[in-house]
Amino acid sequence: MIVSIASGKGGTGKTTVAVNMALSLKDVQILDCDVEEPNVHILLQPRINETKPVYISTPRVDEKKCDRCGKCSEFCEFNALFVTPEKVLFFPELCHSCGGCMLVCPKNAITEKNVEIGAIKKGVAEGVELVYGELNVGEPMAVPVIKEVKKQIKSDKTVIIDSPPGASCPVIESVYGTDYCLLVSEPTPFGLHDLKIMVQVLEGLDIPFGVVINCAGIGDKKIYDFCEEKGVPILLEIPFQRKIAELYSRGIPFVGEMPEWKRKFQLLMDDIKGRMKR
Repeated sequence: MIVSIASGKGGTGKTTVAVNMALSLKDVQILDCDVEEPNVHILLQPRINETKPVYISTPRVDEKKCDRCGKCSEFCEFNALFVTPEKVLFFPELCHSCGGCMLVCPKNAITEKNVEIGAIKKGVAEGVELVYGELNVGEPMAVPVIKEVKKQIKSDKTVIIDSPPGASCPVIESVYGTDYCLLVSEPTPFGLHDLKIMVQVLEGLDIPFGVVINCAGIGDKKIYDFCEEKGVPILLEIPFQRKIAELYSRGIPFVGEMPEWKRKFQLLMDDIKGRMKR
């Protein structure tokens, strides 16, 4: 079973839920798809046993063959190519590596070259397998790295995916194809605002979902009213508690110091599986 963890808003506790849930279950693989700022490894402190670079293909124009017909530029939906009378200008930050420009060039003047944009790393900590991606600084495209991370999914394990914040392309790529999505939110106006956005996203993707409320006890009850109105199940509440915050600030997953929470995360997974059978 593949469970994604998302929120729409940064700082709500996605990684906290993902890591503590992984440590509470057996035969687990956790994927950190927040490739711009991965931090699951900071909490798990894994032994890294494999690192693999991630490449994308970008066009290379042979100016001697090119006759400036402009067909490559006309084809490119993302305006990564601009043809002038003197040369072809290429904007790599706009390129989506589709290869279409190479196919439409009548002079075969375009070839592809591989450019390294990041890496994926694999490790093990406390019996949990971890795969995470790191996007190189300055690179604009996170999705290719996320795709490479998701290629490492093992079908014989329970897979937990820690998604990036927001509701843009990297989040869509992270949650797409998962069996269930846990939306982590906080009972604040900002938390409710971004929860509403992610609810719309998941409804559009037809992915079943439920809510985990972190820092329960602060803010107001509007998020509870919204979930009741929409029929969204609240599957778990994590209280606004000093000990949990102190452990997180020291990089320690709280299930290690508060073992009663392991059972709660196990029941959470049982609840998810039960809902999937209905």
